[in-house]
Amino acid sequence: MFSYRRTPELPTREEALTGRAEPLFALPAAHTVLGNPLAGPYPAHLQVADFGLGCFWGAERKFWQAPGVWTTLVGYQGGFTENPTYEEVCSGGTGHTEVVRVVFDPSLVSYETLLKLFWESHDPTQGFRQGNDVGTQYRSALYTHSPADQATAEASRAAYQRVLTSSGYGEITTAVLPAAERTFWPAEAHHQQYLDKNPGGYCGIGGTGVSCPVGVARGE
Repeated sequence: MFSYRRTPELPTREEALTGRAEPLFALPAAHTVLGNPLAGPYPAHLQVADFGLGCFWGAERKFWQAPGVWTTLVGYQGGFTENPTYEEVCSGGTGHTEVVRVVFDPSLVSYETLLKLFWESHDPTQGFRQGNDVGTQYRSALYTHSPADQATAEASRAAYQRVLTSSGYGEITTAVLPAAERTFWPAEAHHQQYLDKNPGGYCGIGGTGVSCPVGVARGE
């Protein structure tokens, strides 16, 4: 919810904070709402998707409420610093963005449906900010776990760009990149399912009001 940099700017690998070989905290065993384990390995029939759409407190709640989602956890992705802390990420010195990892059953909910929820839950045209939250840690991002998901996400971005453009919005700034090259670092325990533990807590999530087509990737 804060950034130490007046003008958000991503650091280079050489500029990024050093980090550490081991985390400074332990991840809770289970999801406080869904009851399933937070950490993998996950059951073989499940799939994983990573979504960055602003402050991860409200973003995570959006996904744990979706049918077919098995577990969710929040963390940091897309940067350079190993095992970063929340304060380090919010300083802008790690290069990470706040992300929700979503573990889902593809027989109950498709990746395309989760992408629709992603696009409609934030404004993906804002660059290094989301509403009043300013900083590189709030940038929009999709980190994909297979070539098929990469193609689906790219097609979904293109389709949503068309409807956003027709509604008067600018260019989507969302990065769509493979997760394999961008380690997901879990966030501290008190950030996991934050709005379940703090129902009146801050939630900066808000969309454009523009509906995202579903099934666009397969249609194209």
